[in-house]
Amino acid sequence: MIDLYTWPTPNGHKIHIMLEETGLPYTAHAVDIGAGDQFAPDFLKISPNNKIPAIVDRDGPDGRPYSMFESGAILMYLAEKTGKLMPQETRARYDVVQWLMFQMGHVGPMLGQAHHFRAYAPEPIPYAIDRYTNEAGRLYGVIDRRLQGRDWLAGDYSIADIATFPWLRSYERQGQRLEDFPDLKRWFETIAARPAVQRGLKVLAERSRPGPIDARAREVMFGAEQYRRR
Repeated sequence: MIDLYTWPTPNGHKIHIMLEETGLPYTAHAVDIGAGDQFAPDFLKISPNNKIPAIVDRDGPDGRPYSMFESGAILMYLAEKTGKLMPQETRARYDVVQWLMFQMGHVGPMLGQAHHFRAYAPEPIPYAIDRYTNEAGRLYGVIDRRLQGRDWLAGDYSIADIATFPWLRSYERQGQRLEDFPDLKRWFETIAARPAVQRGLKVLAERSRPGPIDARAREVMFGAEQYRRR
């Protein structure tokens, strides 16, 4: 059994989808990042960077509970645990790892900044909006070119696709149009139609708060509460 500590964000959805795709039994525990749940001492014990998602595998590698944070590492762990969605052959394996690292190092951080400056910054900063919107478009182009003549980012459907897909669901908020990236659009729609993906996206969906965030949530996520020493 996997205890999953999460919230319905792109990084949370990665693990929701992975668990649904692999069929591992899990229990989802809500960590409301707008209310400050991520700073609770018990959560910090398993996620010292105060970010979701995190897991506790009650049946860890040595038969004892094992906790993990960082969504990319969790994807790799669950793939190895189940023998699914990551190949064993060295070349194919590192094709997947490269594109997983591309998501972790570029797609997530840059698209996250596009979200922030386009939707959450207290006042518009044209330089930041242009920089991160343009970088989002560049990354969409990288993915689109990669998918020319390919169904998936690396060989078969894998954790690289699972990691990347949730970040592109908010393409309009990132200033992008899927129609401008036809191969990416085909890939995106294929993943969105998978039953396990649809189930994963429903995890804690009733807890999501679309639209502008309130002053308390802004303080928790982007203000002094986020940076208070603990």
